[in-house]
Amino acid sequence: MTVDFDLILPDVGEYGKYQKLMVWFVFLPGMIPCGFHAYNQLFMATQPKFRCLVPDLDLVDRNLTDDFIRNISIPFAINKEGRWDSSSCSMYARNYSAEENLAALLQHGGNVSSDIPATVPCQAGWKFQYSDQESTTVVAEWALVCDKDFYTTMALVLFGVSGLVGNWIFGYIQDSMGRRPAFFIYLLIESVFAIATAFAPTFGIWLACRIGVGFTVPAIMGTPFVMAIELVGPSWRTHVALLANVVYSFTLCLLGVVVWLVRDWRQMSLATSLPFLAFFFYWWVLPESPRWLLSQDRIAEAEVEIRKMARMNKRTLPPGYFNQFKTQTEEAGDDTDSNHSHPTYGALDLVKTPNMARKTAIITFIWFTVTSVYVGLSYYAPALGGNEYLNFLLAGVAELPTYFFLWPTMDRWGRRWTLCFSMILGGVACLATLSFQDNYVATLVLYCIGKFGISSAFVVLPLMASELYPTVVRGIGISISGVAGMLGPIFIPLINYLGTESLMVLPLMIMGGLMVAGGLSALTLPETLHQHLPQTLEEGELFGN
Repeated sequence: MTVDFDLILPDVGEYGKYQKLMVWFVFLPGMIPCGFHAYNQLFMATQPKFRCLVPDLDLVDRNLTDDFIRNISIPFAINKEGRWDSSSCSMYARNYSAEENLAALLQHGGNVSSDIPATVPCQAGWKFQYSDQESTTVVAEWALVCDKDFYTTMALVLFGVSGLVGNWIFGYIQDSMGRRPAFFIYLLIESVFAIATAFAPTFGIWLACRIGVGFTVPAIMGTPFVMAIELVGPSWRTHVALLANVVYSFTLCLLGVVVWLVRDWRQMSLATSLPFLAFFFYWWVLPESPRWLLSQDRIAEAEVEIRKMARMNKRTLPPGYFNQFKTQTEEAGDDTDSNHSHPTYGALDLVKTPNMARKTAIITFIWFTVTSVYVGLSYYAPALGGNEYLNFLLAGVAELPTYFFLWPTMDRWGRRWTLCFSMILGGVACLATLSFQDNYVATLVLYCIGKFGISSAFVVLPLMASELYPTVVRGIGISISGVAGMLGPIFIPLINYLGTESLMVLPLMIMGGLMVAGGLSALTLPETLHQHLPQTLEEGELFGN
């Protein structure tokens, strides 16, 4: 028999001093590394403006302006946005070393005859142009342009694939070994590879390090979130979920500031990694989830954590308080054979019964939609024009009004209707941008509405999924849904890479359509507001049946 932690919480305090200290100073800060490492790669691998390097003009001191060099050496071509611009990957086949040729070019402003010179690919590399002299990126360091410009897109794709695999594996670790050891395993792997990224001598090693970091994203955020949800009473889950997402949004804003201040990609890698070594000090304060311990029938260990919780919350439990649970567990064990061992659970347990299978399928589809659109819109922010660092910062700021909307609605409308409304609103806004592609202000407003809607769904869905999946498979369920959700971000960089201006409407149509479909699907899930969390598979099957 599994003890229901929700029945114990009223006696020890549903959100007392103990939970507040853990949530504010342990669980919420523990989510910050995920936000930094999920997006810092975008800025390490940004592509600065570049053109062919012309040694006879660029490396010889002739007091020539860059505009003049570009005019006499670089042809015009149609870029990916469908506009005429200076070519980045080709140059005129001219002999600039001959003084008479250069003198003629200077005299005639770059035109020495009516004939158009032949063009050739860049012969001596590229000249990269930064607005800040301290800026460097992996693109410039290893010349990942022209025939190698797909490499950075490939890195994002492999980063997403790595996260997909890691999320699957760590779900089992979280449910089998416990929440506490799982967090430190994530942190160790992420720290080692993130710091090693800064010292990568080649692109191949850099890519391997990024794959290692991606292995822990977003799993490293999931464990503190699950622990926070499991530690508080039903009436406080909304409060904790909103706090977690407020911290995540501030994390993105903070990342925007850090990458703006630190432009060198190696220093950026260290600046977004080294501070998180301090989280290893959590070894002495991070508790194991009492709810998980009870789900494993480890009553004695759960009693230690629960009594600590009661003591800090100024509650008193009688000396024999846990005897009733031990007796119930022993009696339940007597009903089986003498060699009884605690059962193990896997992904198949989520689909063995019809109601659990239905809920798992719906949650997974919505998770796929929410993750795809959220990441897609975050990647889209730099394409709005202007300063890419400021755009990313504003994209994080745009999420903050979300929580003023969610704070009252999640506890008044419930999870289901809030999720439905948010996704349909964001989906309609994404679809509407198709009619305002040439209107920057209208597009920006609709973008913000879409970001508002998907950010709201990004808050509600993990909370609702945590409340629907039973405790014994909660980590596995969330991991599987998260794995399916990460399929979308794997393909988004590919779509953005292949798309021209005329085809960029396709991702917007897909994202808008998915959000509307996901919002309608949310209505088929049971409401979880103020409901006890299901503990066993049997309770999970009965819930909402």
